[in-house]
Amino acid sequence: MILISEDVWGTPFQKLEGSFPIIRNDDLWSDPEKLKASLKDVTALVVRNRTKVTADVIASAPKLRVIARAGVGLDNIDIKAADAAGVVVVAGLGVNAVSVGELTLGLALALLRNIPGHDVATRDGGWVRTPGRELSGLTWGLLGCGATGVATAKLIQGFNCTVLGYDPYAKNLAGIELTTFEDVLKRSDVVSIHMPSTPETNGTINAQTIGLMKADAIIVNVGRGEVINEADLIAALKAKTIAGAALDVRAQEPPSKGEMEAIPNLILTPHVAGITKESQLRINQILTSNIELVLNSKPATHAVGALAESSN
Repeated sequence: MILISEDVWGTPFQKLEGSFPIIRNDDLWSDPEKLKASLKDVTALVVRNRTKVTADVIASAPKLRVIARAGVGLDNIDIKAADAAGVVVVAGLGVNAVSVGELTLGLALALLRNIPGHDVATRDGGWVRTPGRELSGLTWGLLGCGATGVATAKLIQGFNCTVLGYDPYAKNLAGIELTTFEDVLKRSDVVSIHMPSTPETNGTINAQTIGLMKADAIIVNVGRGEVINEADLIAALKAKTIAGAALDVRAQEPPSKGEMEAIPNLILTPHVAGITKESQLRINQILTSNIELVLNSKPATHAVGALAESSN
């Protein structure tokens, strides 16, 4: 049995319907106890980022063989617990990188040219023509140089930008000058965040590190919301310590309404950087193929964690 515990785009896994029963409950992620009670006969669990696949959840699924993450981030899945239980975790790593890169660029351009502000003012009958900034020739800093960071770099190189990057795991990336975290913040006009949520990265964008940035710099976060101390960012935007920010991700998702909605130099989007029709189709194809492989006792092609080597 295949269980889909939240809203997965389109009509995925149709190819599998003739071979495996499929149950879809888009709200199951919101009730952990109900989720655990639903897993008795489940062999494949399909999740996005809201289903918390904890050790307890995995232990409640004695027949579970594969967890399929319809996306990229894995911070909602206990990989170690899955490994210990012999459950293969598969994900579409890298397949939404172009989508993320394009939104990152779009948000930066929207901030630099104040597109949201001009739109609202013009709809209200105004005709205020304030100057923006050209992206061309600016310095763009990447915090995180994995698939989405590299995809972003390829797009912005067409704007004749100097591209800096910080990533402790990256080496010799074409077109990216790798440097320190602090140097990226000090030198960049645009800083885009592509880092995952880890004990090392959480809260690294805070009052102290924002203070290293130029007063006319902007931040775009398409990584994880926990990387930014939101209270410190709000204070910096209000004080105009930096020029603006765009957040596609938040520490709490969905967030409660608060101060951010009233800040004019802040753009908010609902974690959609990786969500395009094209990327979702690619992810669904990968997950369909890998679920079918694992349930037919064949090696997965997109496994992660300790079982990746044995699958590949």
